[in-house]
Formats: sequence, structure tokens, C-alpha cells
Amino acid sequence: MKLAVVGGGSTYTPELIDGFARLRDTLPIEELVLVDPAADRLDLVGGLARRIFAKQGHPGRIITTSDIDAGVADADAVLLQLRVGGQAARNQDETWPLECGCIGQETTGAGGLAKALRTVPVVLDIAERVRRTNPDAWIIDFTNPVGIVTRALLQAGHKAVGLCNVAIGFQRKFARLLDVTPGEVHLDHVGLNHLTWELGVRLGGPDGENVLPKLLAEHGDAIAGDLRMPRAIVDRLGVVPSYYLRYFYAHDEVVRELGTKPSRAAEVAAMEKELLAMYGDPALDEKPALLAKRGGAFYSEAAVDLASSLLGSGGSAVQVVNTYNKGTLPFLPDDAVIEVQARVDGTGATPLAVPELDPLYAGLIANVTAYEDLALEAALRGGRDRVFKALLSHPLVGQFEYAEALTDKLIAHNQEHLAWA
Repeated sequence: MKLAVVGGGSTYTPELIDGFARLRDTLPIEELVLVDPAADRLDLVGGLARRIFAKQGHPGRIITTSDIDAGVADADAVLLQLRVGGQAARNQDETWPLECGCIGQETTGAGGLAKALRTVPVVLDIAERVRRTNPDAWIIDFTNPVGIVTRALLQAGHKAVGLCNVAIGFQRKFARLLDVTPGEVHLDHVGLNHLTWELGVRLGGPDGENVLPKLLAEHGDAIAGDLRMPRAIVDRLGVVPSYYLRYFYAHDEVVRELGTKPSRAAEVAAMEKELLAMYGDPALDEKPALLAKRGGAFYSEAAVDLASSLLGSGGSAVQVVNTYNKGTLPFLPDDAVIEVQARVDGTGATPLAVPELDPLYAGLIANVTAYEDLALEAALRGGRDRVFKALLSHPLVGQFEYAEALTDKLIAHNQEHLAWA
């Protein structure tokens, strides 16, 4: 089995490598190719990756290359975890929207649109290269914004599934609180990428007992604290929203907070510098503890689970993924990309049925789906007017004065990445 990781020079990668090493019986990789244009980073990450495999006795071979075509050739699956423009572009996404009093964030709002515009054309080019070398390869997308990127891939006819670590993070957290194994916890996870709610927490499987009321009653303070939302709001909803919902439920409060501290991108850039120095130490043969603060917790377990199910080597039958709606949420088009529990096998992902949604959730999902339609159109076809319409439709913008100003700022800050600008 051959896997390729595009964006393999990311400081995330040792988390992925650690999972591949620990879970080699589930996903028996013979050859792993790390692909990245940044040769200096790739050498450091590749060296640590080989040492991790060696320490844990993994027999697989790790290759590093900056040649995408060579890297993905004959791969059974290709994982995408790239960041067009690096942390510098992310820092811009998180700062210039604040000048208009709007959220500065890399996956939602104006910053999220900027990232989509930079990313979609690059991902589609990579996917076409994969298709030319091996049309049967699966593409697993961890590149944000996952929902929009996955839809672009599926719409272009690629064998693709989107992956996010939010659901597996909740699963692990709830398992600890309930003192059970993660495999016993099944989430009624519904929504769009970074716009989801846990409507139920079931023990034993999709039809198991819903213990969410018990969790909220006994651990509500801890859950609300992690979400940075008031306990009273979580109790009132009776569900657990993704922490990304704070951008919607407490928009103005978050804007004030973001204006008083360095951007998350600046924090991550400093952390990455320290991590890369660690990775260069030939004595280091395990992922460092600092990596846990970088983000992406449990990404490796989720990636192994998904890849092994798609490739028929094991993995859980039911997983949270991003895939076509196919009537699952009746108020959305079939070709909308949603994030829900799905049955995953060698044919792809088939969403499980979900209960009828409260209008409080369905309305926001429908609104953001409409924005994602317009965002993808802007990413594929370009043009100032398409960018403006996408911004105007987004519930975190929604006013023409803001949309006009944000459109100008987005284009000005991203000209080098936008072929049409």
C-alpha cells in the first residue's frame, strides 16, 4: 500500500506519522511519500518521520519529494493538508477583516473566503495530477475550508472524502468524561464543516442510549468551558455546538477579543519555528509534546480510520466525514457537502439518516450552504462581483457596506494568489 501526503512538510505531519506507526495493523503502509515544495522543511520533517517509524518498528519506507507527479504516482490514497500562502497568508486572513468589525478567522467569514479562493484552484490542479497518474486513488482532504474544497473535488468528478478532527475530538472528550473507550461513543454529529452540533451522544452504536442529557447535567461546566460559551446557553440549547459556532453566537464579543491580542497565525508561526528546530535534532524520535498545542488533535487516528475503510484494510464502518448530502438534509441540494456520520467502505461514504433538525440549526446550515455555493463559484471563476456576492451572503458579514470594503481588502491582500485579480 502506498500513501502520499501533499503538504508533507507541515509541522502537523509528525502527528500523522505517529498514528501511521502506532496503527500499522489497521493501515499497513509499505511506502509513504511526503510531498512539499519547501525543501528545507521537508528534510526536517522527513528525517523525524523516518526516526519515528524506526523507533516503533514500522517496516514502511518514507520518501520525500517536491515533485507532485512523482509523489502521487501509483498511490492508493493521497492526503491533502496544504496551506497556500503559509502562515503569512493566514495572518492576513485573521487581521484585515477586523478592520471592518468582522471576524478574522481562516475558515469562516471573509478570511475563510480568502483561503477558499487561494486553495481551490491549487487543490484541483493536484487532483488532476492524481487522476492522470492513478484514477483509482482516493483523495482525502484535510485542507481548509474542508467543505468547500471537498465539494470542488467531488464536483470535478474526483474520488474524494473530506476529513475534520472536530468530531473525533468530541468523541475522545466525551469518552473520558463517561469513562468508556472511544469506540463505544457514537455522535449524532450534524451540519457543515466547522458548523456542526452534537445532537446526541450514544453508547454502543447509532441506535444506542443517548447519554447527552447526562453529560450536560454532570459535566456541563467543563463542556461549556471548552467551548468558551456560557453554561446557561449550552443547557438552553440542549446540544453541544462546535466551538466554531462561537463566531456566530458571540460574534461581537469575539471581534473585541481578537482585536486585543496577536493573531493565532502569529502564535502558530512562532510555535512552528520552535518545532522545526526540534525536528532537526537527530536524537528526537517521537512527536514532541509541543505539537499538541499546534492543533489537529487526533487527526492521525481519524485519517487512519478513513483511509483504511476506503482501502478495505479495516477501519470503523461508521465515521464522521464530509461528503455529498444525497437527500440526508432535505432542505439542502443533493450535491451540497455536509459533515455527518456516514458508512464508509471501498465505494466511498454514504451518510446515515439524521433526525429532522430544529429550524435554529437548519436555517443557519441553509444560509452557510448558500454562501459556500457562491464561494465556490468565486473560487472557480473569479471576479470581484462574485467575491462581493459571497461576502454579502455570509451571516458573519451580511451588510453591503462591509461586503464592499472586505472585497477590496481581500483582493488587495491576495493578488499574488488570484490569477484573475
